[in-house]
Amino acid sequence: MNAQSESERQEAEQAARSASVIVKAEGLTKQVTTPDHTLVIVRGANLEVRSGEAVAILGASGSGKSTLLGLLAGLDVPSSGKVWIGGEDLFALDEDGRARLRGQMVGFVFQSFQLLPALTAVENVMLPLELSGGRDAKARASKMLTEVGLGDRLTHYPRQLSGGEQQRVAVARAFVTEPKLLFADEPTGNLDSTTGDHVIDLLFEMNRERGTTLVLVTHDEHLAERCTRKIRIASGEVQV
Repeated sequence: MNAQSESERQEAEQAARSASVIVKAEGLTKQVTTPDHTLVIVRGANLEVRSGEAVAILGASGSGKSTLLGLLAGLDVPSSGKVWIGGEDLFALDEDGRARLRGQMVGFVFQSFQLLPALTAVENVMLPLELSGGRDAKARASKMLTEVGLGDRLTHYPRQLSGGEQQRVAVARAFVTEPKLLFADEPTGNLDSTTGDHVIDLLFEMNRERGTTLVLVTHDEHLAERCTRKIRIASGEVQV
């Protein structure tokens, strides 16, 4: 009876652990072949990220960390291996299916902001809501911009905003759909240190208050220390 109870307990723990994993990769590899040679950018990565974690992917420039992030998000297709987001086999889906899953679960913040210059701040934040058929897009976008300190910049265009303000618009756009998972790729790379610190504080605040899982690519050891856990990558080799 005790042995059976122990077995049941282990099965229950395993089930709970599996349920808490929001991103999983197995044997994830990305290589590029040229007439001269084959370059392996990511080699056989195995990793898991649990719901609510803040995980740093840490590595030097050219180590493969941004490629790894792109593979985990389904923005790039691996040479081999698998990725699951929310239990969904990402590369068993076609491109439209992957986009649909990202729209339901994922937000992004990039180093380059990627705001549409012809749209105001509030229109940029409304965009993912409108694409997903969400209701009250303007009200929700306005509220999110107010939360990131831009309530008085709603009708400003990107060219009328500072770099830090543009990145806060990007953060608001990433969070307005209430994603379960946020991928951030060197989000402070184009900002001065003080402004960058404010943006990072905002990302961690959203992680704490909303329970959004944060996967953050960085080369900054100090920033990585703020995360729950670090995943290191060097020459395509991933260490968890």
